[in-house]
Amino acid sequence: MSRSSVIVPHQPGGIGEVVPYADLVKRGLAARLWLGQSLRLETHTVLAYLAGSGYRVPVGTSVALMALRHPAEAAAQARSLALLTGHRLVAGFGAAYPALVAQLTGAAPARPATAAGEYLAAVRTLLDGGDVRGFALPPLRHPPVEVGAGVLRPGMARAAATCADAAVTWLTPPSYIRDVLAPALGAGPRIVTVVHAAVTRPGRDPAHLARLAAGAHLRAAHYTGMLRAAGLDVDPADPDAGARALVGSGLFVTGGPEEIAGRLAAYHAAGVDEVVVNTAGVWLAEGPKAAVRDAEEILTCLGRGDATH
Repeated sequence: MSRSSVIVPHQPGGIGEVVPYADLVKRGLAARLWLGQSLRLETHTVLAYLAGSGYRVPVGTSVALMALRHPAEAAAQARSLALLTGHRLVAGFGAAYPALVAQLTGAAPARPATAAGEYLAAVRTLLDGGDVRGFALPPLRHPPVEVGAGVLRPGMARAAATCADAAVTWLTPPSYIRDVLAPALGAGPRIVTVVHAAVTRPGRDPAHLARLAAGAHLRAAHYTGMLRAAGLDVDPADPDAGARALVGSGLFVTGGPEEIAGRLAAYHAAGVDEVVVNTAGVWLAEGPKAAVRDAEEILTCLGRGDATH
């Protein structure tokens, strides 16, 4: 069954910035609330607080950075959140930029996909009650935890196929998912894709919103390399042109809410199980109320099935 979810499109500095998105899930408009790595209010703390405040909704991390936590701590946090929310959790982990990993750990791994696979396997083993190098977590009954892997290229997809339950992708065109990532994943992990979107409104410049939302990715060699492999004309030295390419290709999805809902159907057709609506560009340009409004309108159309193509 195809699902539509929502992500908090920024690193929150207060719980009030997250509650409107949690409310979309609580009201049944979104299947799951996702939150990326936050170095302001810490991701797992925010989601635990929400659960204690009455928002016991399905949640996922997209993605927590591996370099910030030992696999044992990652497994302990994941199963704790599953227990506190009362729902199946998707604990998504990402390798992060090599430069950041080097800052945090002293050196980036020579083979990131191999290192990520080992990390994910350790988390899965600990969650399943096994031990890693003689260490095991004490028993705890909790709802299931899906181990997710941030996936961008075939090497990481192959690593995820061996030990992950979900592959979480960003800025990945439907055709690239269908033709490149899905074959590398095989019959293993389900695919979750975060998609930038903005409702067309008077005075909005989609390219400007795309630049705000994806500027850091458009300056990153591994993201632009993936996008070029997918057929987009992007260059890390020119993120403005990259933003225009995202809009022109439809990868940054714009239009009326019904039109956006129709375009998101292409991801499900490409094999994506869960599409996560991300209104980061709107949040950065116009603030939280406008971003939540866009997300609510898009998700409402997705839930009703009144999409236009």
